[in-house]
Amino acid sequence: MKANLNLGKYYGTEVQIHWTFFLLIAWIVFSEILSGSSTDRILFNLQFILAVMICVLLHELGHLLAAKRFGVKTKKMVLLPIGGISTVDNTTESPKVEFLITLAGPLVNIIIAIVLFFVIPVRDYISFNLGEYFTALNDFSVRTFLFFLFIVNVALAVFNMIPAFPLDGGRILRALLDVKFTRVKATFLATRISNVIAIVLLLIGLLFNPILVFLSLFLLIGSFSENRIVHQMGLLKGHQVREAMLKNITVFDPEDTMEAIVKVILTGSETNFVVVSDKKIVGLLYHKDIIQNSHKRTLLVRDFMTVDFKTIKAREGLSVAYRLLQDEPHPFLPVTENDELVGAINFANLHEFLLMEDKLKH
Repeated sequence: MKANLNLGKYYGTEVQIHWTFFLLIAWIVFSEILSGSSTDRILFNLQFILAVMICVLLHELGHLLAAKRFGVKTKKMVLLPIGGISTVDNTTESPKVEFLITLAGPLVNIIIAIVLFFVIPVRDYISFNLGEYFTALNDFSVRTFLFFLFIVNVALAVFNMIPAFPLDGGRILRALLDVKFTRVKATFLATRISNVIAIVLLLIGLLFNPILVFLSLFLLIGSFSENRIVHQMGLLKGHQVREAMLKNITVFDPEDTMEAIVKVILTGSETNFVVVSDKKIVGLLYHKDIIQNSHKRTLLVRDFMTVDFKTIKAREGLSVAYRLLQDEPHPFLPVTENDELVGAINFANLHEFLLMEDKLKH
């Protein structure tokens, strides 16, 4: 999303701050101004949000470094107020590796909390009576700041260990179940437990706290998404691209005109095309570009085709095609064998393959 703030690349991973962090900052400032808070209090809260952001970043870097240690490549990492979302290039199906990578994040927060426990007199805060506690909370000192940070890191570790997707606890639960069951079955069981937790939070939220309602929806969506992806990857396992690719595709020459393309689109069902010259793939024609230029009937293919594109081999795994298509702005890939075009694959026919495989398995 363009509203996210890009922090650059770390260990080959693009790191972004999600826009909800800035929404949180705006909400805190607005609330404090409405309540007539002092400038010191507002600055204290802003600095604290920045510190929380750093703790979340360190949590995700824990995952990132552990993943790098086990050869799992992380493409992108987006930081949210309650954690982060990572996009990986190659996932792992090893329960042990998933367990260790997932545990690394909360472990960072636990280490930070332990350090802060010995740096500040946490016991003093815990032993306070109610009056002393509120007095301490209104003291904008470094000690109070660090105590709040201690609480946040404990909360981040505990919250992320809840056994529900997409939290770390859900993945840890799946890794433990994966020792006994297949990955698909382990994910199914873990998401069912996740859904129960989400529904309980939803009911509590409806009675007491609206924030829990949003949290439960976040867990339900994350659980559904994880189960669907793993189920689909399980169906694709062991299958090659050539089993699902489109074989009878229309190809164009760089010297063909828009007139010829429009005729093919209006009389058929194809929307994206491969451009071939001397038996070599030289470009792709995407539906969006064709529509934008469709009024220029004499325009040559070579003048608007896309020359920066990816291809996939016919004997490559369908799971690889699935991940590539997810990353492409236009989910359409030419399929090659011995460096020659033999077909194409897109999400539509991959989805058809998944539907048929699902019926076969049931």
